[in-house]
Amino acid sequence: MANTGPLRIGTRGSPLALAQAREVQQRLAAAHPELPPAEIAVIRTTGDKVQDRKLEEIGGKGLFTKEIEEALIDGRIDLAVHSMKDMPTLLPPGLVIGCLLPREDPRDALFSPHGPRLADLPKGARVGTSALRRQAQILALRPDVEIRILRGNVGTRLAKLAAGEVDATLLALAGLKRLGLEDKATAILSSEEMLPAVAQGAIGVEIREQDRRVADLLAPLNDADTSDSVEAERACLAALDGSCHTPIAALAEHEPGGILRLRALIALPDGSELHRAERRAPRTEAGALGRTVGESLRAVAGPAFAQIWK
Repeated sequence: MANTGPLRIGTRGSPLALAQAREVQQRLAAAHPELPPAEIAVIRTTGDKVQDRKLEEIGGKGLFTKEIEEALIDGRIDLAVHSMKDMPTLLPPGLVIGCLLPREDPRDALFSPHGPRLADLPKGARVGTSALRRQAQILALRPDVEIRILRGNVGTRLAKLAAGEVDATLLALAGLKRLGLEDKATAILSSEEMLPAVAQGAIGVEIREQDRRVADLLAPLNDADTSDSVEAERACLAALDGSCHTPIAALAEHEPGGILRLRALIALPDGSELHRAERRAPRTEAGALGRTVGESLRAVAGPAFAQIWK
């Protein structure tokens, strides 16, 4: 592809993925008005095709990125837009994250006709989610509820709730905001009640490591606060050797004086055992902070966690 041609942005085809790709497209146009408009290429991933099984049963987070990354490696696209919470900690050789956009609100939203708190759910309520992180934290608070697998895009999940297939579900507030649906939520859960997924609310742009042209074009789009937070959270995840088999949550927040506060947890899927850790460090030490918190959690995890890490 000639350097003067339009950039091709690879993305999944869900309404949320397309909204995220359009945000990158618009930010590129604003930063580089001299360029021809970037084009969006929709790529269907394995994770989009298989909707009736848990992610850990069919291969994990990489199912939402594999086909897009293959297109990036072979040059069919120039950059790939991802929800960073879907990204494995190890990227394919030759690929890097070129920039991170300003992070949207990372908290989870509750949808339920029974009230604004998990405590309001009736005994034995059916809660729809496919995220082990949410499942473990819900069961730690409410061991009486029944977890039902609920996958699909935002519209699909809300339709199943409206049809009475479940009594409640949780969705990322960031995605709802990007779709203009945040007012539909029953309540926003505090991060104390439901710690978010690693990098939830952050949009990452993946590029070829040697593509200096695209890297330079993306540089003005990068948000330093988001980069530091995501670096800490993903370093924690890497230290825990986290996968879709491991209920892990983490949230790094900026405090005055250039300090980063990182909270994280690890749990068993049934919520019967849950460990938390919290530390602070200068934002310039984000990666080290994440590794320290991850290692501290791994050290206190009991024998029951050994099977998860096999």
